[in-house]
Amino acid sequence: MVGKRVLGILGLLVAIAGFGFAGTAQAQKVIGVPHDWQLNFPPPYTPVMERVESLHDILLVIITLISVFVLVLLVYAMWRFHASRNPVATTTTHHTGLEIAWTVIPILILVLIAVPSFRLLYYSDKATDAALTIKVTGHQWYWSYAYPDQGDFKVESRILSEAERAKLKPNQPRLMAVDEEMVIPANTVVRIIGTAEGGSMHGWTVPGFGIKKTVIPGRLNEGWISVKEEGIYFGQCSQICGMNHTYMPIAVRVVSKADFDKWVADKKKAAGLVPATDVASATPATR
Repeated sequence: MVGKRVLGILGLLVAIAGFGFAGTAQAQKVIGVPHDWQLNFPPPYTPVMERVESLHDILLVIITLISVFVLVLLVYAMWRFHASRNPVATTTTHHTGLEIAWTVIPILILVLIAVPSFRLLYYSDKATDAALTIKVTGHQWYWSYAYPDQGDFKVESRILSEAERAKLKPNQPRLMAVDEEMVIPANTVVRIIGTAEGGSMHGWTVPGFGIKKTVIPGRLNEGWISVKEEGIYFGQCSQICGMNHTYMPIAVRVVSKADFDKWVADKKKAAGLVPATDVASATPATR
């Protein structure tokens, strides 16, 4: 009877822990923050990341089969050609059929891997029918985001100061929260144009988006994202760029289209930009 009670209590604790983990995972999915003891990729938040994860799963199967095959060959060779069974060493120098096989088979495997790899490469390279373009610039050591087709204003994104980090909100992870996020609308194809200033390369990388763009001074690199869910997603500079490389987090806030339009209007007003509609309304209708 006591044993059943103990098992019941343990089962209840496991269920509570499971519900707690599920709730945490759901919250992290919305926020897009890495969590403790994470082993695999983050959940895919973009179509590109979904394809990256799919390719990873295919490669994992292929690599596992190759590793098991090589292990079987090694074990068989250790057993079959042990010194006790072969007191006299073989004088075989080559085997034409075997050499052809171990050359042709890896080539076929690489071709098999290359097909989905190139498909993913071309899929993620250029945006098709992008509704929004953002120019990402890596500085020493912070990020700036320009919106050329939304009035050509720019926001600068820096890691929170020590004083600000002492008052973090629930959606602000330490050493990843910034004062100004890059803001984009949900379910919208966003073209990312990346470059850098200050003489250093940087890496604009958000793992959950499946994007890792090395931004280089004097060059423009292109990529794209389309995030399905609203929330805040985080990444970091992935290119060792200098002494403050560690302090270049990336934060992307995904909002509804209405909230994005309101945010753009506020930024235009703060930058002193007058929308074309306001200029038209201020112009006299009569001549």
